[in-house]
Amino acid sequence: MLTMEDDFKKNILKTGTTILGIVCKDGVVMAADNQVSAGNLVFAKNEKKVFPINEYLVMSGCGMAAEIQKVPKYLAAELKLKELRSKSRPTVKQAAGLLSNFRTTGQSAYLLSGLDKDGTFGLYTSDPAGHVSKVEDYDASFGSGMPYVLGLLERQYKKGISVKDGIELAIEAIKSSSQRDMGSGYGIDIYTITKEGIKKVLSQKIESTFKERE
Repeated sequence: MLTMEDDFKKNILKTGTTILGIVCKDGVVMAADNQVSAGNLVFAKNEKKVFPINEYLVMSGCGMAAEIQKVPKYLAAELKLKELRSKSRPTVKQAAGLLSNFRTTGQSAYLLSGLDKDGTFGLYTSDPAGHVSKVEDYDASFGSGMPYVLGLLERQYKKGISVKDGIELAIEAIKSSSQRDMGSGYGIDIYTITKEGIKKVLSQKIESTFKERE
């Protein structure tokens, strides 16, 4: 049986990126960097890794770029079919359960957040083996930037944090991983999901400049 430790050892070096979800008192903050790596090569510098998949769910992924692009589309389609069959909107927990079924190479992991009809928020993580669990505070999934992000959040996250403060914390977390993780960088995208809906609140790129040494 594959354990969480086995998952980490097998996949952390293959998931070059930083994705992040932060649970706040008034919503959820989802963030990611923009770099795509192919081995030691920076393959792309403006890749989107956070996706609104419908009017109440946002997801992000790390691992195989093709999977990260396809899985949100598959999940959105399956959720629509489920809603048509049952005549009720699937919950965030049900959506996370469906997400766990989308396994291809077994090298990708995901974060899924959303707002249920009763006004409650949920954040779920799905590891490369397909195991799904609910996140009560924050998570950076299996991205290569995870160790740098978790160290910062362990010190600075506070239960009951506001979305406004969660955005600032997410910016610092992505910047921290971009400074040290070879698989992360070149920009930040941040989405929030609140009772007002899904909103893209930040999209920044990192530009290199060269200066004379002092």
